[in-house]
Formats: sequence, C-alpha cells, structure tokens
Amino acid sequence: MEFKEIILEKSEGIATMTLNRPDKLNAISAEMGLVWLPRLLRQIQEDDEVRVLVITGAGRGFCAGGDVNALASLSDLSLSLTRQQRLQALGAFARDLYDLEKPVIAAVNGVAAGGGVSLALLSDIRIASENARFGLSFISRGLIPDCGATFLLPRLLGTGKSFQLMYTGDLIDASEAERIGLVDMVFPHDRFMDEAMQLAGRLAKAPPLAMAQIRRAVHSGLLNDLEQQLYFETYAQSFLFGTKDFVEGINAFLQKREPEFGGE
Repeated sequence: MEFKEIILEKSEGIATMTLNRPDKLNAISAEMGLVWLPRLLRQIQEDDEVRVLVITGAGRGFCAGGDVNALASLSDLSLSLTRQQRLQALGAFARDLYDLEKPVIAAVNGVAAGGGVSLALLSDIRIASENARFGLSFISRGLIPDCGATFLLPRLLGTGKSFQLMYTGDLIDASEAERIGLVDMVFPHDRFMDEAMQLAGRLAKAPPLAMAQIRRAVHSGLLNDLEQQLYFETYAQSFLFGTKDFVEGINAFLQKREPEFGGE
C-alpha cells in the first residue's frame, strides 16, 4: 500500500514502512509528519494481521530528519489540517510510534540525522548497515533535538554521552554507534536487510498479546519505581494467564512442538 512519500508493504505478519524520498535522504516533510505518519501508524495499530513493524529508508539514506526546505510550505499545508492536527505537539507521530503495541525494528540503511536518529530511538531494536551514519544535527540549525530524542537518548546512553552527541552534532559511524549502544547490531550492507527481516520473522511468530505487554512494561519501567513496576507486571501477567496463547504455549512445551500463537 502506498501513502504519499511512504511505502507500506505487508507480508507474513510483517509490515515494512519505507520512507520514500530518496532524493532528500528521506527527510520528513511537514505533510509526512503531520498527516501521513500518524495515519499510517494508526492503521498498523488497528491491523491484527500485522505483528511487527520494520522501518527503513529508500536509497542511500535512512532519514535525514525534518526537511528544512519544506518549512516554507507549512502555511499552505495548515489550511488543510484539522483543528486536532493544528494543536498537536511537534513530532506528535513520535507518541503514536512509542505507543504502538507491536515490536518495532529500525533497519538503518544509511544516514540517520536529526529526527532520523529520533525515529531509530523510538524503535525497540536498531539494526544498522555498515554504511549507516548517525548525527544529532539540530545544534547546527540552532535547535534542540526533538521527536522524543531528549527523553529517549539519555535513558539509552546516559547523560554524558547524550550531551556530547547533542552539543556537538558530530556524525558517528555504525561501528561507533554499536560500541556506545546506540544500535544493537551492525551487518555488511548487502545482508543487513535480510538479517532485519529474519529477526522480524521470529518476532511475528511470537504471542502478540505478550509482546504488547512487554513493550508497555518496558516503557512504564522508564518512569515507575520498583513497587509500581511490580504491580504492572502482576496486572499484565494476570491478563496473559487468561489468554489462549498462554494455553498454547504450555501445551506446545509439554508436547515438545513449536507453538502457534493466534493472538487471543
């Protein structure tokens, strides 16, 4: 399925979202950020056949962040926006992606700059091509990181490394990104997408209700204290004990076979 400047493909429980502005290194236009990304993410959330989302970019870039050249079109675009769209926070699609109740893999094929780094941070697992580069380039525009980067990066890397990357805007390669924990795995460019899809295939076979609760639990744990988190785990586990997937998981274990989870 095609959205404007985004390609969405679905196969065997995997939705692949490809940012499709290769001539702009897949920079996010105002219309993409305000209209198409929120609409697409809602569709993915509501599609029970989709069990995992993979985000990547067309051409040699993953995402170069916000399209500075497109800012001039904001006044024209605003005429077609709903009141809710006009009032939403900058980068509101970040909350839609953060709240998605399905695993998200960022397959970073090339340059990720500015909001492109934020997009990767909003994903659960980041797999990078050896060609990937990462840079929080906001400072060179006189801006601060957005789309959730100031919330997510310190929780991932700690404050010191986060300040360094945000203050300098330095571009780092895939190897350095893996070393500091910004990405989880790096592969040669000619096979990194195969590796990403192989992992996505594994996650697509996992119990979707449990996966959703894991994502909720980890996000809650970034803010909760231990007691609050234990209560959340108790709620989630009690809910999952009542699912058909739990019964299937137990039966498959006892019968020494692979489970087939139906999401119920």
